[in-house]
Amino acid sequence: MMSGTDKYNTLVVVTGATASGKTALAIELAEHFNTEIISADSRQLYRDIPIGTAAPTECERSRVFHHLVGCLGLEDYYSAALFETDALAILKEIYKKSRVAVVCGGSMMYIDALCRGIDEMPTVSEPVRAYVLRLLNENGPVSVLAQLQILDPVYYEEVDKANMRRVVHAVEICLEAGMPYSQLRTGNIKERDFNIIKFAIEWPREELFARINSRVDMMMNLGLEDEARRALAKGSFNSLNTVGYKEMAAYFRDDMTRDEAIARIAKNTRVYAKKQLTWLKRDSDVIWLSPVDAFDRACSVIERKTASASSHN
Repeated sequence: MMSGTDKYNTLVVVTGATASGKTALAIELAEHFNTEIISADSRQLYRDIPIGTAAPTECERSRVFHHLVGCLGLEDYYSAALFETDALAILKEIYKKSRVAVVCGGSMMYIDALCRGIDEMPTVSEPVRAYVLRLLNENGPVSVLAQLQILDPVYYEEVDKANMRRVVHAVEICLEAGMPYSQLRTGNIKERDFNIIKFAIEWPREELFARINSRVDMMMNLGLEDEARRALAKGSFNSLNTVGYKEMAAYFRDDMTRDEAIARIAKNTRVYAKKQLTWLKRDSDVIWLSPVDAFDRACSVIERKTASASSHN
């Protein structure tokens, strides 16, 4: 495997908080470098929820080919480990045509899985998945958390207990492996045979929150309510255990008014954005871009680094 300055291909990662402008920048960069985009969004994978996940539109996808968007049914299982495998396979094909590939998304575990690698985990069998899903649906998050506390008290203390997708996954792995999830995580970084450049667009906090509020209003105008009704009518899938659909579900149950649900979507999206920013601030490899000249600055960095890589080959 190549290392250091011997690496010839480049992976451009466009990440950042929700509503920060990732998709627009990624498309501009992919057009400029005549390449394709791999989505690193754990919800845009699902084909029936494009509005609530802010998936690239048909127009945007006609400009640049997007991988891993709208390719799964709501009932389908997916994980960071599967993303790592799929994305690496897609990159091999992209690099046959272009020296640059673009990854775009705000699912930080997916970004880390591709850039740093992920520990080998057992494949979760259907009976285990069905058991944990039934536990969640019939007895609620508290029961799944209690199960995790018994199976893996170490991971229970560190996991974000509001992130039920992560909690559910940990319980599934514990049950499948017959040992604590925390013992399977080594944290070792895998060597990649391509250069990695990470970008994120940095907005003043209040401006980012205003963009989030505007996006939620736009989603409602585009038909998020009807989309959520159709999706939730199909079943209680883990793919719908996310901001937008959880609040709409509460509205449909008459647990809150429509206006309350919309306000809660905006609030929970802002909370999610804060978590994304906290994660990103810990990554010293991220190059922060101003919204004013994000494309020009990113191009400059990419061209300089790819030219440097070429000169060593």
